Amino acid sequence: MVERVIAACDGAAKGNPGPAAWAFVVADSAGIPQRWKAGPLGHSTNNVGELTALEQLLAETDPTTPLEVRLDSTYTRDAVTKWLTGWKRNGWKTASGKPVANRELIQRIDALMEGRDITFVYVPAHQVNGDPLNAIADKAASDAARTQRGAGGTAADLPVPAMVSVSGPRPGRASAASASPAKKNSPSRPRTVSARYPGTCPCSRPYAKGDPITKVGTSWGHLECAGAPD
Repeated sequence: MVERVIAACDGAAKGNPGPAAWAFVVADSAGIPQRWKAGPLGHSTNNVGELTALEQLLAETDPTTPLEVRLDSTYTRDAVTKWLTGWKRNGWKTASGKPVANRELIQRIDALMEGRDITFVYVPAHQVNGDPLNAIADKAASDAARTQRGAGGTAADLPVPAMVSVSGPRPGRASAASASPAKKNSPSRPRTVSARYPGTCPCSRPYAKGDPITKVGTSWGHLECAGAPD
């Protein structure tokens, strides 16, 4: 039996849009980090960073090995697990008839997923006791967005986020489809709540009941649309 590889990917945009980047970290089946990589995207959005991170991770992992992908972007998760089939059926138009945003990136991801055994796991971002792999990918993406330089390495030189252990995940951290909503506000991050009802973010994309949301301007919307914190 081939053991499942565990990985995390993340994107960042300082300003959203602003200086952007992507990153991923690949671990072994026990969740111990083995290698990581990050790259700049120039001036772009957080969503492009998130999608590119997934594209790069899929391109640089063995397609014959089962893969668990941990990510904090509900947009990326839903794009490839919920909306993709309908978009393809509708000629790459949304339910409202608008062209699908980031179509070319999503099409490349679709091709890379073909025939693969992939499980997507949502993990809340920016948690002191959150998922260690997500925290590493977040730090790598944030650093690459700020410096606009690519980077990468092995377990010996992992980006180390503040107050996060990189020795491996705590038992029971990830679930098959989603995780607990992000903890509510602290002085260092915007207030985050679990949506009581379905709604639409100012970016025009919907969010579902139970999704983590935060203030986006004067409305509520996706965490990534509020801009990734430094």
